[in-house]
Amino acid sequence: MKYILLTLCSICLLAACSSKRQHTASSSNEPNAGRYQQQKDSIPQRLPTLLEMTDPTPQAEPLSRGGNKPYNLFGQNYTPLVSATQHAEIGIASWYGNKFHGHLTSNGETYNMFGMTAAHKTLPLPSYVRVTNLDNKQTAIVRVNDRGPFHHDRIIDLSYSAASKLGMLQQGTARVQLELLQSPAMLAQHITTEPEQCFIQVFASSDNNKLQQLQQQLKQQQALPTEIRPASGIFRLLVGPTTDKQQAQRWLSQLKAGSFPSAYFSDSRLCS
Repeated sequence: MKYILLTLCSICLLAACSSKRQHTASSSNEPNAGRYQQQKDSIPQRLPTLLEMTDPTPQAEPLSRGGNKPYNLFGQNYTPLVSATQHAEIGIASWYGNKFHGHLTSNGETYNMFGMTAAHKTLPLPSYVRVTNLDNKQTAIVRVNDRGPFHHDRIIDLSYSAASKLGMLQQGTARVQLELLQSPAMLAQHITTEPEQCFIQVFASSDNNKLQQLQQQLKQQQALPTEIRPASGIFRLLVGPTTDKQQAQRWLSQLKAGSFPSAYFSDSRLCS
C-alpha cells in the first residue's frame, strides 16, 4: 500500500500539477491566491473511462464572451488569436486535475478533468485541436476552453482524460504537435458561404452527447454528411451541406423513411 501511495505521489509531482495557471487576466504575482482548496494539484482516484476519452466532434462555435481579450500575467503580454483559422505548433504538453476540477475556466465554463478539454495561452476560446504525442504517436481531439499553462516550456495543458488517451500520465508531460481543426473564425467563413447550401435538420437538443451518438448512427447506417451546430442554448444535428436540390430531396426522403420522420429542410428555399 505504501508503494502504491508513493507511486501516485511521484506521478502527481511529475505531472502538470506544478504549472502556473490563470483563469482571469491579472498582473498580480499571485492571481489565484486563496481561490483553490488544494495548494497543489493531485491525481483523481480513478482512471477515465473509454467513453470519457472519446474525441469530441470538432465544430465551429461562436467566440466566447470571456477569455478572448489581451491579458498580462507574470509580466508577459498575451494576445488571443481570435481570427485564427490555421495554427500548428510543437512543444511540451502537461495536464491538470483535481485542484481545478469544478472551477471556472477562462471562458466561464466549469472545468471537468474527465472531459476532453485543454488550456492554451492564445488559441481562440472555444476551438478544437488535434494533439499528437510525438513519442508514441497517440492522438486526441480536445476542445480548448481555458488559458494556460503559464510555464515557459509548455504549450498546452490537457485534461486528465486527454492526457490519459495520449499515454502521458506517468511522465506527466509529453512532446506534442498541435493542429487547429475548428475555430470561431471558421464559423464566420462558413456563414458567409452558407446561403447557397442546403441543410436538413434531423434533431435538436440541449444534450450534445446525445446528438453525437445520433451523428455516429447516421454516418454508420446511412453514410450521410453531418455536422452539429450550437444555436441559442441548444445543439442542432444537420445533414448536409449540398447544393444539389435533387440530392437534398433524396436525403430528406431517406431520413423520413428511417429513424427521423420529423427531419426537415432548414431553409426550404435553398433545398426545393
